[in-house]
Amino acid sequence: MTAAKTPGWLDWNAEPSTPDFRLPPGAVDAHCHVFGPQARFPFAPERKYTPCDASKEQLFALRDHIGVARTVIVQATCHGADNSAMLDAVRAAGGRARGVATVRPDIGEAELRQLHAAGVRGVRFNFVKRLVDAAPHEDLSAIAKKIAPLGWHVVLYFEAADLPGLEGFFGTLPVPLVIDHLGRPDVTKPVDGPEFRRFLDFAAAHDVWVKVSCPERLTVTGPPAYADVVPFARRVVAEFPDRVLWGTDWPHPNLKQHMPDDGLLVDHVPRIANTPEAQRKLLVGNPMRLYWPGETA
Repeated sequence: MTAAKTPGWLDWNAEPSTPDFRLPPGAVDAHCHVFGPQARFPFAPERKYTPCDASKEQLFALRDHIGVARTVIVQATCHGADNSAMLDAVRAAGGRARGVATVRPDIGEAELRQLHAAGVRGVRFNFVKRLVDAAPHEDLSAIAKKIAPLGWHVVLYFEAADLPGLEGFFGTLPVPLVIDHLGRPDVTKPVDGPEFRRFLDFAAAHDVWVKVSCPERLTVTGPPAYADVVPFARRVVAEFPDRVLWGTDWPHPNLKQHMPDDGLLVDHVPRIANTPEAQRKLLVGNPMRLYWPGETA
């Protein structure tokens, strides 16, 4: 029996526009998800939301439509620590996808090596309180120590206001850190203000990569330009040109105000990375170095 979607759930845009901006050859969508399909990959009983289905076939259709060559498929919280749907999608991509998993602290070396062979290169730690009950630091430290020998990284999802209480713990993790969605800044505050400066200082002090993704999740002024997000993303691209990543966040879970057009999200890229060199690093060079080291796009 399939569960009904969360009331008010916004489904992804099934007819995205064709982008005006042409992505460079080898471009990587470094942050996207699959949901189910629920009939084949049931959602976790402890989930905080029930989404629509968003299958690997639909993800691959979007990939081809917007001109992306490869994808990084991040485990969705609605699936908990059952990575089956994500792994199914990564395997089906035939080397054109990597995965970011959710794992429990008691995971063994053999299972980690199986995940690595399947294409997983990182784990995600979620600190957004509306999405998870708790994020116990001791358990997460244990996971980080186990994945370090594999050369994996940790993807961190948190709200900007919570960084002061988390950055000390983050600094102890013995692996590279990848920050989701610009660290979710409050874009109504100054880009030169102390809150965002603290985030930039944290990124500068550690082995940190930043996703300049999800303007639709951060904006107050809204689409199509997402103008209030642009200064924050531009600043990150300027300060960390070799450690920035971009992704669609398809199928855009838990949005409340509007569902973005993925074609317009591609057109957002030249607003935040405004030279061909910066665009190539953001879209090709950096994600290839992190997820496909030693390979060429």
